[in-house]
Amino acid sequence: MKPRMPKLISVATSIDEAERQAEVALLPVGSFEQHGRFLPLSTDTIVACAVAREVARLYPVMLLPPITISCSHEHAGWPGTVSISARTLHQIVTDVADSLARSSVHALVLVNGHGGNYVLGNIVQEASVSGPRMALFPQGADWVKARKAAGMQTGPHEDMHAGELETSILLHVDPEVVRSGNESGDWIANERPHLLTLGMSAYTTTGVIGRPSLGSAEKGEAALNSLAESFADVLQILKP
Repeated sequence: MKPRMPKLISVATSIDEAERQAEVALLPVGSFEQHGRFLPLSTDTIVACAVAREVARLYPVMLLPPITISCSHEHAGWPGTVSISARTLHQIVTDVADSLARSSVHALVLVNGHGGNYVLGNIVQEASVSGPRMALFPQGADWVKARKAAGMQTGPHEDMHAGELETSILLHVDPEVVRSGNESGDWIANERPHLLTLGMSAYTTTGVIGRPSLGSAEKGEAALNSLAESFADVLQILKP
C-alpha cells in the first residue's frame, strides 16, 4: 500500500489537548505557488505538514492546522500562485501566538515550508526579546543535515525550488501527487543576483530551479527522520 499524505489538519479533540498538556505548539506555514509541471501548488504546505506531523509523532506538542497561503511574491505571474503580504502573515502568526498564550501554551514553533517567508525570522526575534517564546524550524543547518542524512547530491542553493528535496519528500508522503516530468525536469540557475527584484521568471522558464530527477521516496523519508531528530534542540530551548 502506498503511503498517504499527512492530514493537513489535526484530528485531536479538546479533551486530547487537555490530556496532552503541551507546552509547545507547532504551526506549519506553507504556500500556494507554482512548482513546475509535476509538483502541486500546495507543495510547500505538504512539506511543512509532513515535517510537523513527524515531529508531533515523537514529541509532546500541540499540532495546529497550517497556514496555506503566504509570501510567494517571487512567483507572481505564474498560473495559480496566490500570495498575502508580509504584514498580513506577521499579524496572523502573532494573533495565533497570543491566542495560544490565553490557553496556557506559551511557546510556538513556526514549521516553515517556504523559503520566501523571510518575515518569519523577524516575527520570531520580536516575540523572543524577553525570553524564548517562539522558534523557526527547520533552519538552514537543519536542512543541510537532512540532505546529508538522505544522501542527496544537491545543496540548498543549487536545489532551490521543486528540486531533489521537495520531490523526494512528496514521493515519500504521497507519490500520487507527483506527476510525470520530474525525471527530465532539471533546471540549473546557480547565478540569481536579482531574484528579489526580478522574481523566479527571470531565471527559469519551467518554474524549477534544481534537480528533481534525483528525487526518491527513500531520500524523502530519511530527510524527514533527520529533521525530527533535529527538533529535540528546539524543544529543549523552548520548554520552561
